[in-house]
Amino acid sequence: MSKIEIDRVTAEFFGAFDNRGGKEADVARLRRLVLPGGVIVVTGPEFRVYTVEEFIEPRRRLLNDGRLVEFSEWETSERTEIADGIASRFGEYRKSGVLDGEPFEGGGTKTIQFVRTPEGWRISAFAWHDRP
Repeated sequence: MSKIEIDRVTAEFFGAFDNRGGKEADVARLRRLVLPGGVIVVTGPEFRVYTVEEFIEPRRRLLNDGRLVEFSEWETSERTEIADGIASRFGEYRKSGVLDGEPFEGGGTKTIQFVRTPEGWRISAFAWHDRP
């Protein structure tokens, strides 16, 4: 059952950035999926560490102001290890969209750390590295 729940949280996480078909991306849902003290790190091409709030606002603007449209990202492979109330997921992802009128595609590697809370599985940290 735990793997199914982690798969669901992961799908909801990736879906938070989806604005295809003119719908508004719901990045605010990350406040529910990620623990308030969660750590978010991008390792490349430029290294940066974010709090949940620092991560949400610029993405909300980018995905909902018309600059980045028809955007989605999805896992292409993953492996998940679960032990007691902690889990680690490591995988590859792809993404595509139209930024400032120019179509693009990319991908990279993402790792997500989960913990089981009284409310269910939540993300305690995630990190990624983008590749063109």
